[in-house]
Order: sequence, then structure tokens, then C-alpha cells
Amino acid sequence: MAGGQERILRGRIRSVQATKKITRAMELIAGSRIV
Repeated sequence: MAGGQERILRGRIRSVQATKKITRAMELIAGSRIV
């Protein structure tokens, strides 16, 4: 049980980091378009 929960938490953290990278990239693209 504990090992499974840990795996789920790690997956969530990974997905959060991925979405942050995507949003940051989108912001950079939007910023370059405005400039």
C-alpha cells in the first residue's frame, strides 16, 4: 500500500513539473509574439 501511494505521489509531482515547463514555454512563445 505505502509503496503504491509513493509511486502515485511521484507521478503527480512529475506531471506538475511537466505542466509548469509547458506553461513556461507557452509564456515565452506568447512573449516573443508580443515583442
